Formats: sequence, C-alpha cells, structure tokens
Amino acid sequence: MAQLRIGSRGSQLALWQANYVAGFLRERGHTVEIEVIQTTGDKATEVALSQVGTKGMFTKEIEEALAEGRVHLAVHSLKDLPADLPAGFELAAVMKREDVSDVLVSDRFSSLRALPAGSRVGTSSLRREAQLRGLRPGLNILPIRGNVDTRLRKVEAGAFDATVLAAAGLKRLGLQQWIREYFSVQAMCPAAGQGALAVEIRTGDARTRAAVTFLEDRGARTTTTCERVLLRALGGGCQVPIGAFCMGREGDLRLTSVVARPDGSLVLRESQAGSDPSELGRRVANALLNKGADEILREVYAAQAPQPEQP
Repeated sequence: MAQLRIGSRGSQLALWQANYVAGFLRERGHTVEIEVIQTTGDKATEVALSQVGTKGMFTKEIEEALAEGRVHLAVHSLKDLPADLPAGFELAAVMKREDVSDVLVSDRFSSLRALPAGSRVGTSSLRREAQLRGLRPGLNILPIRGNVDTRLRKVEAGAFDATVLAAAGLKRLGLQQWIREYFSVQAMCPAAGQGALAVEIRTGDARTRAAVTFLEDRGARTTTTCERVLLRALGGGCQVPIGAFCMGREGDLRLTSVVARPDGSLVLRESQAGSDPSELGRRVANALLNKGADEILREVYAAQAPQPEQP
C-alpha cells in the first residue's frame, strides 16, 4: 500500500479533518503522515478576512507543497476553496456533508432575538455579517479572528456577546454544547460547500487519486458543484457576501442563494429547481445578477484592498 502525506493547516479543526481522512486511509492499509503547513490566512490574524484580498488564503502554501511533491493530498473545508482551483490541482473526492447550518454561539444569550440592541457579535465573514444585519439591525457586528477554540474563548471571556460559526466544525470537535440556535437556510444562507470536506491532489497523480476515490460521496459532489458553479458565475470567492445551498439529488435539485450588501440594507434572494447542477447554478446566478447582484459585488470588491483577482 502507498505511503501518503497529508498537508494540513495547524488549527484544531484542520487537524481533526486531516486525521479523520487519515483514519480511513489507514483502515485501507496505507501509511499516512500529516505535515502541518501555515497559510497566509493563518498568518494574517489581525486583519479582517475580507481585507486580506488573497484568493485561496487558506490553501496557497498547501498547494505549493502539493506541487513540490512534499505532500500527496490536502484535506480542506470545501467552503474555504476558491470556486476555481489553480491549474495543476483537482478535487479527487468530496466527502459526505455534515450539517450545513450556521449557528449562534453565546455564553449568556439563548438566541439571536434574545440579544439586546448594541450586543457585540463577532464574525469574520461578510456573508454572515450582511445577513445578521438584515435579521437584527442595531447589533454591533465586529470582526473576530482565530480558530474555533480561540473564538469560543473570546466569547467566554466576555469580549463578545455572541458569534456565528458553522455547525459542522463545532460538531466535528465535539463542541455542540456551545450552540444556542440553529439558523435556517432562509434566515442565514450558508457558504457554498459548507459542511463538506474535500480532498485536493495534483492533477494527474493517478496513484493518490486511486487511493482516495472511495471517500467520494456522489450526493455531496452534485450539490456542492451546483453551489460552486453559482459562486464562479458571480465572480465570488469565500470572502464575499454570497450564500448558496443546494439540496436534493441529481435530477431533483433546489438551489437557494443570497447576495447581500455588507450593511444588510439589501439582501437579494433567489431559489430555483432543476435537474443539472451546473445549469442550475448558472441560472440562479444570472437571476441574481439581473436583480442587481453585480452592483453589490462591485461595491464589495471596490472596498477591499487589494482588488481580488477575477476568475
């Protein structure tokens, strides 16, 4: 059997994900090592993610290690990956999805509605910020950076009254006790690919592809493809106020998407059904563009420094 090296960020959640995949590979008889790689997103901890201005900020250095052959595969939260991978890389497997929901985390308050006006809510996501402002005008939305455990400590210490995180990460780390409220997809549309793990390899690495193919979940591939096609059609990355969630199976899909101004003053929504994931993604993206999504995204890109590269 093959000896495989997995490239991973050093956060608690990233290492959980890498070890999760490593466990499946070891069950198949492979020898697996994990190499921790620090990424641009990990280094820029004092800057809001929307201001870093780098596509693939959590993947660039890992992909460099892949290209050099230092590692054979990388395990990512799919929502952290740009809609278009750089040339030379491919997604060899998209694994079965966890809960796609965003959740409210608080040490003192039971729900978003229970937060008093002016409460400090931390988020590093323009997508979450925009939808929070639309749901609860009057909250004090502030940037929060750091790994899941760091953010939880900040809430526990009283620096924030609440934060919004992905349910999937909390569940994977066994931290469900922090969850106070699950947001519906209609209230807080998740990021494209949220809840799914993806295995990235070098294009043409047939040996590694053969080793990880068994991790593929067809349903997750179909629904996340639909979401990522929409993201690509809108010219968006993981740090723009776009939400997308596709449910169902190939032949019977429904895609719900949101594009919003970061201040929450305008939230564009679209939901359509279809049978082909790529066609449905493009169709919903076009509907949002016709509603004015292009203007919102131009405003967001103009406010970011430096200007993100367009796909």
